[in-house]
Amino acid sequence: MLVILTTKYTAQHPEVIKTKSEIEDLKQQIASTKKSPGGTGEDESSTMNPGLMEKIAETEAEIDALKTRSDELLKQQQKAKEVRGGMPKEQEEWTKLQRDRNVYQSIYDDLLKKLENAKVSKDLELTDKVSNFKVVDPAILPFSPIKPNRVALILAGIFHKQIVLIHPFMDGNGRSTRLATKVLLAEMGLNTFNLFSFENYYNNNVTRYFQTVGEFGNYYDIAERIDFTAWLEYFTEGIIDELLRVQKLFPKIPVNQDAKLEDYHMTILDFIRKNGSITNREYAKLIDRAKSTRALDFQKLVEVGLIERKRKGRATYYILKNK
Repeated sequence: MLVILTTKYTAQHPEVIKTKSEIEDLKQQIASTKKSPGGTGEDESSTMNPGLMEKIAETEAEIDALKTRSDELLKQQQKAKEVRGGMPKEQEEWTKLQRDRNVYQSIYDDLLKKLENAKVSKDLELTDKVSNFKVVDPAILPFSPIKPNRVALILAGIFHKQIVLIHPFMDGNGRSTRLATKVLLAEMGLNTFNLFSFENYYNNNVTRYFQTVGEFGNYYDIAERIDFTAWLEYFTEGIIDELLRVQKLFPKIPVNQDAKLEDYHMTILDFIRKNGSITNREYAKLIDRAKSTRALDFQKLVEVGLIERKRKGRATYYILKNK
């Protein structure tokens, strides 16, 4: 009975207190019976009240149950101590995992930032990566090499880096700076607007562009000790590489009046660059010229070495001539 009560109530519950009191009274009665003088020599258990004997048996059973319960509680207590003793080790392991997680999060954030920078750089006039240009006049090759205007290149490079560092606008500083640099070069005699775009070179190695053109720190703190060497080397190499690349695209045309190209010739060349080839029927949709005149237009471009004819008859089409 007491076991059942202790599982339901606390030790201060009236029922638990009452039951414990009755058990104590029974124990005292048993003890006084055993100590009473004048025993007859008969078995004491036979002289006891049957009801008392039943209560004694119940009490002893409850005592045994309490001992069993006590042993179970002691085992649970010991197990709880062992678990509590292992908590510092678990705490240490959790702290280590948390630290590793913070490190990996930092690495992830850094890589994500680089990815966003790469996407922004990719958008910098990406359409100009393959430069399109018009051959307004035939290329005239000089008889002797022309020295590059080093002063113009250096001034343009310094101007480019300074504007990037000053960062005058909220957005579009890079594109504005590259455009202003091309204007400055044109004013100093190197007009590259119809030849190439800076992005064609910079997009080949965006990381190097940002590493050389940028600086760490506040501009006013580092302005007096900025080293332009690495950037100027990268900047001038880019212009020279692009000029050499464009030079290979220009055909070597003899310098004479017959080699001069007109707007309708440029229409043919532009269409081939965009679509890979052109037919007489496609050319007729682009410009209002007679069939015989269109044939002469194609013939002139073939003669100067800009295009070549493929197939014959109605299947004829023209493509750019390989260098």
